[in-house]
Amino acid sequence: MDPLLLGTIVALATIVILFSGISVAMGLMLVSAIFLVIFDGLRSLELMPEIFFGKLDSFALLSIPMFIIMGASIASTRAGADLYEALERWLTRVPGGLVVSNLGACALFSAMSGSSPATCAAIGKMGIPEMRKRGYPEEIATGSIAAGGTLGILIPPSITMIVYGIATETSIGRLFLAGVIPGLLLVGLFMAWSIYATWRSGGRSTAQISYSWRDRVEILPRVLPFIAIIVGVLYAMYGGVATPSETAAVGALLCLIVAMVIYRLLSPKSLWAVLRDSTKESVMILFIIAAAGVFSYMLSSLFITQSIAAWISELEVNRWVLMAAINVFLIVAGFFLPPVAVILMAAPILLPVIVSAGFDPIWFAVVLTINMEIGLISPPVGLNLYVINGIAPDISLKKILTGSLPFVLCMLVAILLLCLFPGLATWLPNLVMGPAY
Repeated sequence: MDPLLLGTIVALATIVILFSGISVAMGLMLVSAIFLVIFDGLRSLELMPEIFFGKLDSFALLSIPMFIIMGASIASTRAGADLYEALERWLTRVPGGLVVSNLGACALFSAMSGSSPATCAAIGKMGIPEMRKRGYPEEIATGSIAAGGTLGILIPPSITMIVYGIATETSIGRLFLAGVIPGLLLVGLFMAWSIYATWRSGGRSTAQISYSWRDRVEILPRVLPFIAIIVGVLYAMYGGVATPSETAAVGALLCLIVAMVIYRLLSPKSLWAVLRDSTKESVMILFIIAAAGVFSYMLSSLFITQSIAAWISELEVNRWVLMAAINVFLIVAGFFLPPVAVILMAAPILLPVIVSAGFDPIWFAVVLTINMEIGLISPPVGLNLYVINGIAPDISLKKILTGSLPFVLCMLVAILLLCLFPGLATWLPNLVMGPAY
C-alpha cells in the first residue's frame, strides 16, 4: 500500500480511537499494535515492550517529575494569593493596574508551577472576584486569567518544552531560553490589550485603594524566596553548575522546604497530597511519552514518516505557505488534544519537514508552544475555560470565551512577530550557549 494513503488511514483511525474517550496513551498503543500486526505480523508485538520502556530510558526524563513536584508544592500553598497581592500593592496606581497585576501574577506563578490549570486556579480565585468588585468587565476579568494561565507552558521551566526536547533530541536548556523573550512578549501583548479594553469599556476601578510603602514591602518576604528559587534554578542550569535533571531535583527540594517553612506545609496529609498528585501527573505524562515512542516507531516502520516528509519537501510551495499550513494543523489539533500529546504525535513527522524547509527547530518549538496555548483557551476542550468557569460558575462559558478571544489574537500576533523576527526566540539561546550549528 502507498505509504501516503496508509498514513491517511492511520491518521483517521487515530482520530476515531482518541475521540472514543480512551486515554491518549492507550489510544496510541492500540493504533500502533493494530497497524503493526496487520503489516508486520504478530512478531512485531514482541518489539513493543522494548520500545515502550526504551523510550523511558532517558536521564532527561527525571526532570519531569521533579519540576512537577516543584510546581505542586507551590500550588498547594498561598503563594499564588500572596504573589497576586504583592503585585496589586505595587501596581495599584497603574492604569488598569489590577488586571495588569493579575497578568503579572499569572506570568510569575506559571514560571514557578509550569501548570496552566494551576495558574488559573491560584490567581483566578483571588483576582476574578476582586476585579468584578472593582467594576472591571466580566469578560476582561475572566479572559485575562484564562490567557495568563497559558503562559505556564512557554515560560521556563516548562514541561512542554522538556517533552519537545526529548521527542526531537533538542537541547532542553536552549528550549528554556528560547521561551523567555516570547513569553515576555506575550505578557506585554496581554497587558496592552487589557489596559486598552479596560479603558475602552470605562470599567476601571471606582474604589482605588492606596497602599503605603510599608504595605508594599511587608508582603515581599512571602514571595521573594520562590522567585529566588526560579532564578537559582535557571542560573544553575545555564551557569554550568548542574544538568537540567539535577537542577530540577534541587529546585523541587527547595520549593518543598520553602512551602514547609513559610507556609507551614507540615502535616503529613498535605505533604502526601503534593507527592500523590505529582506522581499521578508524572505517570500520565511518562505513559504518553512511552506510547508516543511506540507510535513513532510504527510510523517509521511503515515508512509513513519518511514518505510524508519527502512528499512535503517535493511540493513547490513557498516555505512560509508551508509554515502557515503547519500552524493551522497545530491549532486544530490543539483544539482537541492536550499539548503533550500533540507534540509527541506531530514532532517526529514535522521536524524533518521544518528542518528541510530551512526553519530552526528551536524557533519552531516556541511557535508550536504558542499554538498549544491557543488550544488551552479555545473550545471544545479549552481546559483553562472550564477551570475559570469552575472558579466563577455564575459567569457563563460564553462570556469567558468572548473575553479570551482577543488574547487568542494576541497569540497570533506573537506568532507573526516570531516569523518576521525569528531572533526573538533564537537570540538568547545563541547568546548564552553559543550558536547551535
